[in-house]
Amino acid sequence: MSVSAVDATATRGDADDERFQAAMLQDVSRTFALTIPELPRALRAVVGNGYLLCRIVDTIEDDPDLSSAQKRRFCTLFAHVVARRADPREFARSLDAVLAPGVPPAERLLVRETERVIAIGDTFTATQRKALETCVAVMADGMAEFQERKDPAGLPTLADMDRYCYHVAGVVGEMLTRLFCEYSPEMRRHEDRLMALAVSFGQTLQMTNILKDIWEDHGRGACWLPRDVFARHGFALADLDHGPDDEGFGRGLGELIDVARTHARGALEYVLLIPPKEAGLRNFCLWALGMAVLTLRKIDRRRNFSSGQDVKITRRSVKATVAVSRLSAGHNRLLRLLFALLAGAPRPLPRGV
Repeated sequence: MSVSAVDATATRGDADDERFQAAMLQDVSRTFALTIPELPRALRAVVGNGYLLCRIVDTIEDDPDLSSAQKRRFCTLFAHVVARRADPREFARSLDAVLAPGVPPAERLLVRETERVIAIGDTFTATQRKALETCVAVMADGMAEFQERKDPAGLPTLADMDRYCYHVAGVVGEMLTRLFCEYSPEMRRHEDRLMALAVSFGQTLQMTNILKDIWEDHGRGACWLPRDVFARHGFALADLDHGPDDEGFGRGLGELIDVARTHARGALEYVLLIPPKEAGLRNFCLWALGMAVLTLRKIDRRRNFSSGQDVKITRRSVKATVAVSRLSAGHNRLLRLLFALLAGAPRPLPRGV
């Protein structure tokens, strides 16, 4: 179902909103369009809405024509819109007017439909609305900060990379955890532990994306790799053009792969705290984790890759991840075994996890 098939002026109602969000998700993120229907019906609308809100922040961050000052202004304004302190129509008009010509049509349409995305949130509980507001506020502020600090020679330290991953992905894990814990009293008993592990889950997914997209980001004048890690291996990120075939670059990449795999162990522990009877919740998480682990394995085996396409997992791998997840989602011992086979030997979890 494409966005073009959605009548944005249709009479509002639960069914209309569900079709609208499903169509938007299909066009801006096929991954989330695939995983969100696995969730319990009580969570699908709010999780889908939360993702669309985050996608609007991503659109601001990714726009090549906006200055860092403009990105800061629009990120702040959008956080106010989500908190019902600013007019969504004025936000949409002003951002749409300055978006780069190359912004994908679906993302531009999503910006234009900001008012409807916000209005759908009026049907959510107070806890759900607060979870979405907090996520967008933290993400918007962090993305604006890192756009101001963007450097083609990378981030100074691994700790800076951790902070970047938190602001663009870890905070989404926290949002989802708040939503899951409101839905499930059993999960609520483990909320503190889940919140800590949610950050690790987010870091797994974001680090995987950063490593996969190194060369595409480099072509846009951005680099989210930490200089200190590569410097330890004798490679300067300022020389990234010479990276793929440099041994020091390969060793630095390997260290980051190990860090991501360690966080992936935290992500698995997160999944295992979800009650086995909640197969939909487990599958929602397992599909994302499985695809990340398979991608990390491809990167590790081909550290001299020169394009994200070189290490992109196949559709067959995606289908296998879905099938294996459905069969094993309720079995903790089997999930641990499968993870060990795919991700390698266990490593200590990062401090604080």
